[in-house]
Amino acid sequence: MQPTDSPRTAPARGTPWIRRFGTVRGGVPLVCFPHAGGSASSYVTLSRHLAPRVEVWAVQYPGRQERRREPLFTEIAGLADAAFEALRPHLTAPFAFFGHSMGAVVAFEVARRCEAAGTGPVRLFASARRAPSVPSPGNIRLRDDDGLVAEIERLGGVAPGVLDDPELRAMVLPVVRADYRAIETYLSGPGATVGCPLTVLCADADPALAVPEAGAWRAHTTGPFDVSVHPGGHFYLDARAAAVAAEITGALSGPPARP
Repeated sequence: MQPTDSPRTAPARGTPWIRRFGTVRGGVPLVCFPHAGGSASSYVTLSRHLAPRVEVWAVQYPGRQERRREPLFTEIAGLADAAFEALRPHLTAPFAFFGHSMGAVVAFEVARRCEAAGTGPVRLFASARRAPSVPSPGNIRLRDDDGLVAEIERLGGVAPGVLDDPELRAMVLPVVRADYRAIETYLSGPGATVGCPLTVLCADADPALAVPEAGAWRAHTTGPFDVSVHPGGHFYLDARAAAVAAEITGALSGPPARP
């Protein structure tokens, strides 16, 4: 759930919240928000496919990798508030947001805060997550460790058996549990919207999001909207990084999606 850090990444000057990948400069920065239990390094592969046209700024949440000693957030609103305040001095238009799974609603909430402050993203990409006004089913955060591991394996976050190691469990599971608490207790109002174009990406075999459910995001933008379906499961992005990168590049360089 937390990939090894890459020598190609470096923290943005003045904040531990942003890791800039590669040496790409210019174009529209794509600010990427990780999934539950994930870290900034989960976007290394996508950044390689986006280079040299798009530079990835991956958000590093507290409590993981070099920030592992910092307190974890257990509410989306608090995480979005803190991320917005940290990102705000570094964001000059134009920029775009991408969020996968939990990161999709974090990106959505940060985008709302940016727009309220007068400068929002030119586009929001929301991947593999129910719409903000759709409740999360179940109480995965309340399961014991074996139950939590079973859910991670069901979604394809790790291969079966990887989290049998007690030391790895002790490092990963508190982060995952805190993130699940945040996402399972989050629910936006039905009128919560962004004004930028919104592209929803989903997978045809994702056990956490059926393709027809992706359309519920339409109610959360007053701008153009489209849905893109990819083959694969919840972590389809791992295998589809090249295709997703081409889609992102095209969307950021072409005309906006139709309403």
